[in-house]
Formats: sequence, C-alpha cells, structure tokens
Amino acid sequence: MEEAKKREVATFRFGVISDFVVAHSLGRGEKERLLREKAERQWVIPYSRRTRISVSTMATWIRQYLRSGGKLESLYPQGRGDRGQSRVLDEEVAEMLGKLRQELPRVPVRVLIEELRRRKIIDPWARLSPTTVYRFLKTKGLWEGASGTPKDRRRFEAELPNDLWQSDLMYGPTVNVEGRQRKTFLFAFLDDMSRLIPHAQFYLTERLDHYLDALRQALLRRGLPRRLYVDNGPAFRSQHLSQILASLGVALIHSTPYQPEGRGKVERWFRTVREQFLSRWRGKSLEELNQAFSHWLQEYHQNSHAVTGQTPLTRFSAHLECLRPAPPHLEDFFRKRAVRKVEKDRTVALNGRLYEAPVALIGKTVILFYHEHDPARVEIFLEEHSYGFISLLNQRVNFRVHRANHRTEIQEEERSWSGGKLRFGKEEGK
Repeated sequence: MEEAKKREVATFRFGVISDFVVAHSLGRGEKERLLREKAERQWVIPYSRRTRISVSTMATWIRQYLRSGGKLESLYPQGRGDRGQSRVLDEEVAEMLGKLRQELPRVPVRVLIEELRRRKIIDPWARLSPTTVYRFLKTKGLWEGASGTPKDRRRFEAELPNDLWQSDLMYGPTVNVEGRQRKTFLFAFLDDMSRLIPHAQFYLTERLDHYLDALRQALLRRGLPRRLYVDNGPAFRSQHLSQILASLGVALIHSTPYQPEGRGKVERWFRTVREQFLSRWRGKSLEELNQAFSHWLQEYHQNSHAVTGQTPLTRFSAHLECLRPAPPHLEDFFRKRAVRKVEKDRTVALNGRLYEAPVALIGKTVILFYHEHDPARVEIFLEEHSYGFISLLNQRVNFRVHRANHRTEIQEEERSWSGGKLRFGKEEGK
C-alpha cells in the first residue's frame, strides 16, 4: 500500500481511538463501556470490506500509538505475517472445527456453525461467517476438493497394551450446580491396542488441574504408558504436564493442529459415548453423571469391539507381563516445582506464604516441590538432595528463640510483666 493510502488508514484509526489517547480523565469502567459501544458500531473502513472493529483490535491500536509517543505512523497498516491463518477464529473454535469436520465430513458449513452453537463453543449471538469457516477448512485441507496433494493417512495400531495412549477432551452435557446450569467436560484416555479406557471422567472445567486428576487415576488403575498422544489444547501444552510425564519416562506427543485424524480411535470412542450413553442419560447433577458413566464404562469393557473382535478388558489383560506399574508415591511426581533463594533469616517465600528452611541452606538457591492444595507439605532440595519438608513460618515462636554459639534454645515460659512499675536509674528512696 502506498504512503498516501497508509496515512489515510492511520488517520481513520486515530479517529477511532482518539477518545482514549487524548482524554485522560476516562475511568476504567468508562473506557470499557466506550470500547464496547465502538465495537458494536458499523464503520466505513478505508480500503476494507469489513464494517466492524473488535475491542482487541482497538486496544492494539491504542498500545501502538502510546508506545510510539503519539506518532501517526504507528497506526500504519502492516503486512500480514500470519498469511494463511485465520485471525477471526480463536484457538478453541478452530480446534473444534477440525474435530467436527472429522465427525461430520459431509455436512455443509452452516451445519457446522450451528453445531458449534449447540455445543456452546460459540455464543448464540456470535457472528461467524460461513465464508470464514470455509476458508479455514480449505486452508487446513479439511474440505473436499481442497487443493494440494492428498495426505497419506494410514491406519495404525500399537503392538502391545500401554504402548500408546490417546487422550482428548469432549464437551459434555450441562448439569445443575447450586441452581445454575454448568457445562461439563469429559477427559478420557484410551489404550490404542486394546481400546480399553484407563480412565475417563466428567469435570466442570477443562483446566489443567482436572486433566492431571484424570491422568493420575488412569496411571494408578492401568500402569504407565510408553507414549501419550494428545492434541494442542491449553491443558495438553502445559510445561508442568511435560515435566510430570518426562519424570515418569512417558513420551508426550502432540498431534498436528486442527487435524484430529491421528487421534481417530478416541474420537470414534467419543462418538460411541454420545450415541450409547449421553443419548439415554437423564440425570441432573455432576455426581449422577459420573456414577452413571462409570457403570456404562464397565459394560463397555465387557463387550466385544467391532474392530478387534475381543472385549477391551480381555485384549488388555492378555499381556499383563508388559505393563509398567505406577511407582510408589505417584502423587509426588505431580508436584509443582519452584526455584527460590533462602534469605538470611532462613525464610523462603512460596505462593504468598513464608517458610523456614534449614540453617545450612541460607543464601542457597533451592528447589521447592509442592502441591497447591496442600501448602503444609513443601519439600526442599539442593542439588538433587532432599532436606525434608519445611514448616510455615511461626513468628511468635521465633520471637522466643535465642541463638548463641550456633545453638538454638526456645524459652518455654513467657516473661512476667512488670505491671508498669519498671524502675530506671536509682532505686526509690536513694
């Protein structure tokens, strides 16, 4: 774009954000209200067919302008560095579109959009252009007739149980929680060779802590897999998850974004859950949902699989000699770690709390292993050597501690108070 056109676009952008970069008296609530109003308006944008401007786009323009010290050139349009990628679809919607295309390979784009709304991936009032969805699917090679060389996708199967687990997330039904309707999420693990489910459970969020809870139960029930195959969702990209699996000797493998074919077995199993379990479930609470699902899962393990011709439990149990049991104290492998320096007063800070470290570690950089739900159990390490669990700081006890010649003594009895009759200087009557 030539200089004159760039300047025209920049001038338009400045007009949009001028209320925020010129007037400094706007409060936070006022700014948010004004941003929402501008996002709902229709604009005549120079050299663009778009008529809407998102809140995030306006916020970006404001940051660019303020960081430049008020230079109009900061609002010049830039060439796209993400060409070929959609800037309209967020990561969750894009991931779900890839999964839906796998489940519903022949339905029109508008049906896919309605399915996104039905599963509450997008809000009922959200605008999602069919053209945007079509362009995304075609770019990712998920649309029939898409250009490019067809991908070589071959069926595979692990040779032994626990060679490979597939794991994924499915959006479940809504349940009643304290009078409110909440979405549920099913975390599941599937053994590739036997189709056995080491563990699967519905949760109220898709956060990492819930995924780790499901993983911990799967490992306790069925032992350690050699590889864990997951998608690219936020819970599966966690560095904490990678560290846990690495310490257990489990390889973490991520599939290609937006292409769930490699996790086809767990995706087909999710379809079985929808057709055979969720279509008949009539409960209301999360507890009822998981109880009924647990009973259904037991039946699933006892029924012959259409592909293998055996029940998942029989096929899995035929090679028990190959299984690696979960190690003792499995819970310790799920602890988080934090690097800290022990202060001169022996204290070390963690998550807003102060702990007391051994005297020998004063001034040292140490590693703390801990669970967020159990702040009383924090173990301290220096160069892979454990110095045991450290205690929360008790300042009242420390006030009574006397240190002399490297010996520590605690005064057992509190000193008696003088009752306000402290004498200074000469004794009375002298």
